Amino acid sequence: MYNTSFIKKILVAATVVFLYSCDRDFNAIGDDIIGDNHFDLTPEKYDVLAYNQEVTPVQSNGLATNALGIYDNPVLGTTIGNYATQVTLAEYAPTIGEAPVIDSVYLSVPYFNHVVSTDADGKRTFELDSVFGPAEGKLNLSIYESGVQMRSNFYDNGTQLPQLYYTDENTTFDTYKMGSRLNDSGSKKQNSEFYFDNSEITDRTVDASGKVTLTKVAPEMRLMLNKKFFMDKILAAPAEKLANATVFQDWFRGLYFKVERVAGSPANLALMDFAKAGKIVIKYKARTAITTDPEATTEDKSITINLTGATASLQQDAKSASYASAISESNINRTQGDQSLYIKGGQGSTTIIELFGKTDAIGYNKSDVLVNKPNGVPDVLDEMRHDFRVKNWRINEVNLVFNIDADKMAVKDANGLQAEEPKRVYLYDMTNNVPLIDYSDGTTGALANNPKATKYVFGGIINIDANTKRGNYYKVRITNHVRNLIKDTTAVNVKLGLAVTEDIGVITSNKLKNKIAIPGTSPIEYFTDAPRGSVMGPLGTILFGGNSNVPEDKRLKLEVYYTKPN
Repeated sequence: MYNTSFIKKILVAATVVFLYSCDRDFNAIGDDIIGDNHFDLTPEKYDVLAYNQEVTPVQSNGLATNALGIYDNPVLGTTIGNYATQVTLAEYAPTIGEAPVIDSVYLSVPYFNHVVSTDADGKRTFELDSVFGPAEGKLNLSIYESGVQMRSNFYDNGTQLPQLYYTDENTTFDTYKMGSRLNDSGSKKQNSEFYFDNSEITDRTVDASGKVTLTKVAPEMRLMLNKKFFMDKILAAPAEKLANATVFQDWFRGLYFKVERVAGSPANLALMDFAKAGKIVIKYKARTAITTDPEATTEDKSITINLTGATASLQQDAKSASYASAISESNINRTQGDQSLYIKGGQGSTTIIELFGKTDAIGYNKSDVLVNKPNGVPDVLDEMRHDFRVKNWRINEVNLVFNIDADKMAVKDANGLQAEEPKRVYLYDMTNNVPLIDYSDGTTGALANNPKATKYVFGGIINIDANTKRGNYYKVRITNHVRNLIKDTTAVNVKLGLAVTEDIGVITSNKLKNKIAIPGTSPIEYFTDAPRGSVMGPLGTILFGGNSNVPEDKRLKLEVYYTKPN
């Protein structure tokens, strides 16, 4: 009994020391506002005003990952992801050779994947990552030559500006697509019944001596393309058309990937990095010199075309009735907050959050007398500043906890599947479209076995229920953001934005096609950007808001842990 008790005491002490060390390291900023006594924490909860905001057509070029496919979300509706890209020659002004004859042309784009197992013979079994919808889903996939002249930049009165493409431009690319489908192989799985195949690929090559080499390749999109098209477009093209990037990108304007439903089959959608390793390889034979001898020696040659240059993620959303209603301007409650907060990637929606009401740093003066307040009533931020200055309270930690509405997210589709839940949310300064100060605090390393779980002290990672295997909540730590507001009476209490994100490391914002005026703001404020990490993916979720009609235990609150002197 003594030994057991002793061990328990040691474990408790070790845990306290560990937590103290972590908190001490994190609290390096603003030492004079940090409480040292971590053994007398008193949590306080404050109301939060939060409401929905629709993301209208948004800039979608230059994304690290792009959606391709159809995702039927049983809660939020359907997302269709098409894609357009420029192409570039790996080597300009190539030496084609004489009398070229194409052996094959294939397009390859790697899938995000991981190895599940490896058998005794070294054969690997893979699981695909970032594929949403039934695993057996199929698509009618067509790849066309694009007729749209895409650019990275343009000039306006002598000033070079970036060329932007938006999520709602699919009609333009579809209208100007050229010719017939390039992936016209007789195999249905290459086009009319395409699916994201998780099988390992074996490449077979034969050298000049006849030696055969087998190479194992991780799962990827591997499509055979029309040989005649690439003979005319590349091997038989006038030399000047292949001379440099400028001329080539006018000659071959790129590819347009279009998806459609397969009758009687479920569909799915994958996130893919087309530009990183996507390519077209033309394998052919050609003579090295001009000759009329039909028996003259030929050699094996190849030309690579990379899927790089300007891009556009073309996402079309058909929102469910409940979702469309919730984010409709006429139904948004900007005074008391919305009961349900809908956040979704792509051309979806985000949440606007206002802490401490709408008034800023006017309240108690240096003599702790209320000034310039209607009826002499301070707002919450005034009270917190007063408690810090007069009562000597110290803030240890501040969190926003967003509880997931599990009941609304529990809806299943015809295949018995529930909506995929975002693994991460991103809280940011929406007024200035920049990260919060807390984003830079804590560790940048990833949690074990989860390379996407960087910035885990900042948070936003989904908490999974051990029984249901579904999400409980997302917690984001904003300790230093609130400390700065309390300590610096000139600090602006900015609006915060909450969005889903495919990559917490991506903090750039993408422009809306048309800025949106936020009602009730004076001077008028605008919603102008959405985080790029949210535009990349199709997933979404429903959270409980801060409205008083939300049950207390689920309601969005600002949780502040103080140290209060005795």
